[in-house]
Amino acid sequence: MKMKYLKYILFFSILCSFGGNVHGQINTDQVMRVGQNSLYLEDYVLSIQYFNQVIAAKPYLAQPYFYRAIAKISLEDYIGAEDDASTAISYNRFITGAYEVRGVARQNQGKLKEAVEDYDRALEQLPENRGLLLNKALALEELKDYKRSEATYDELFRYHPRYDNGLVGRARLYLAMGDTAKASADIDRALELNKNNVNAYVMRADIAINSAKDYARARNDMDEAIKLQPHFSGYFVNRAFLRYQLDDYFGAMADFDYAIQLDPSSVPALFNRGLLRAEVNDNNKAIDDFTRVLALDPDNYKAMYNRALLSKEIADYSGSNADLDKVIAEFPSFSGAYFVRCENYRLMGERAKAERDYNKAMALSKQAVPGDEGADVDADAGGSQQGKEETQEQVAARFTSLLTVDNNATVKEEYATEGIKGRVQDRNLAIEVEPMFTLSYYVTTTEIKEVPYYIKEVDDLNATRALRFLLMTTNREPQLSDEDAIGKHFSSIEYYNGYLETHRPRAIDYFGRAMDYYTLHNYASAMADLDRAIALAPDFTLAYMLRANARMKNAEMDRLSRDTKREGILPEMAGQTSKMVAAEVMSDLDKVIELSPRMAIAYYNKGNMLLQSGDYTSALSAYSGAIDIKPDFGEAYYNRGYIYLKLGNKEAGVADLSKAGELGIVPSYNLLKRFTR
Repeated sequence: MKMKYLKYILFFSILCSFGGNVHGQINTDQVMRVGQNSLYLEDYVLSIQYFNQVIAAKPYLAQPYFYRAIAKISLEDYIGAEDDASTAISYNRFITGAYEVRGVARQNQGKLKEAVEDYDRALEQLPENRGLLLNKALALEELKDYKRSEATYDELFRYHPRYDNGLVGRARLYLAMGDTAKASADIDRALELNKNNVNAYVMRADIAINSAKDYARARNDMDEAIKLQPHFSGYFVNRAFLRYQLDDYFGAMADFDYAIQLDPSSVPALFNRGLLRAEVNDNNKAIDDFTRVLALDPDNYKAMYNRALLSKEIADYSGSNADLDKVIAEFPSFSGAYFVRCENYRLMGERAKAERDYNKAMALSKQAVPGDEGADVDADAGGSQQGKEETQEQVAARFTSLLTVDNNATVKEEYATEGIKGRVQDRNLAIEVEPMFTLSYYVTTTEIKEVPYYIKEVDDLNATRALRFLLMTTNREPQLSDEDAIGKHFSSIEYYNGYLETHRPRAIDYFGRAMDYYTLHNYASAMADLDRAIALAPDFTLAYMLRANARMKNAEMDRLSRDTKREGILPEMAGQTSKMVAAEVMSDLDKVIELSPRMAIAYYNKGNMLLQSGDYTSALSAYSGAIDIKPDFGEAYYNRGYIYLKLGNKEAGVADLSKAGELGIVPSYNLLKRFTR
């Protein structure tokens, strides 16, 4: 088990110490106060939106940048927090808290020397601040400047001799220096002062495991940690490891089950449960666990190898070999994989291939595995060091050994507004791009986005009062479940039917009926009416836009219908149909851009189509076009950032996600955390 750097920052004290009024217009003061209240209540994403408003009105003020930096650092957007803190300092270099916030942001990015400089600058004004002293000591330890780190702890305890977190921090330093006795003494003292210090229990468990293999004592400490933070799945994974070492198989399995219940995407919990199930010959369930691991982490070769072993046990030799082929491609010096594949080929009757693998395995079994290759089996397992050779037996053992996880718990807060408030980056969200925008009579509003995006063409059409309902744009269409609302649209269709029978058809009437059909999910009828509207008015921009969405929705409904009926349509035919629909949708979007070259959502929707087709370069260009037109287009930043990360451009991806989060796209912080930890 590993200990991560202990982050500590007194946001409450920062807020209190910087509680001065913001001079200016009353509305700016009020928005700032609401933002501060939201920050205090841990509504981080919402608070950012309020600070954005103040910055837009008065970009020369330091305070909104400072408070926004605090919100961003709480969401683990360290790059964005550093930028905002730097801006605050550039406007007012006497904001001591901004140096602290920037120091923490830099420390979490590995900019340790710069972080220490920021802490020193803040300590000039607040020499007794325990958070600053602790963070400085931790940064110096990470720099391996142990002497200065210890001196900083001495200064910390001169002002705060009963500071339990400081004792835990110094214990970490002593462990890095190899002095287990001093580390244990500090941890014991910390627990005397505060029996609820979870980090102390976790660190003492680490010492018990690594120094004396005292699994019973380590388990007891993990029991205490779990009592204090019962919702952190990693603690259950690690206690399960300890229970396994103590031959408590039932207890270990129960802990793995509960860890997965808390965090269904926990790779260590799923992998370990798979190993335990395999050990008791529950092969099919073990295979299911390894399959779930590979769905979350397709390059997890340990799970792949273990699934191959189990597939062999249930006589799925071809499935076993499919996994082994990938393992061997990645670890060509691992003899164990060749031995298993050799046996599979023998059982399949393919003697020549079996003999080839047997000879290869025998030759490799006499050789050590190169250090670089062995280290890649599990970089976090701690069993191999880069460049150090290992025996075949050591590598095989690490392919089938239990995993532990970092013991850095973060408590998931419970709030009324699900998905917006609190530490949204800790939620287990599937990674999905933001969806396409469409025209709608209904939108989903949240505290973050109370009104739909302004589109000139939509506003102009609403101003004519030619439609029976107010038209809006959204990429989060709400589920229409109100019977009265549904009835209104059926009645509206009847109205248009009667009107079109007795009057000369107009494009707007067909468009209005198409909107009702679209709202009621009758996409085929909507498309037919939009065809008529476009025939009458070839420059009807919104008709092209709605038809693009209707084509997409109709194709999706057709696909779902085929899946439900399990019709025997050849895959190549389905693929051709999909390409035809995509081409038609793209044609409509290109027409929208031709008619309304300043409509940002048209470029955005085109970007989504290109992303879906795998044309990442063109998708990036489309999203950039949308952002050029609408610089506050959060969804476009998010999707562009997603592509950058997918293409390996981490710097550009993180920058875009940071901006998207700032603009209220909540999943940005979850994705940021995954790629910056």
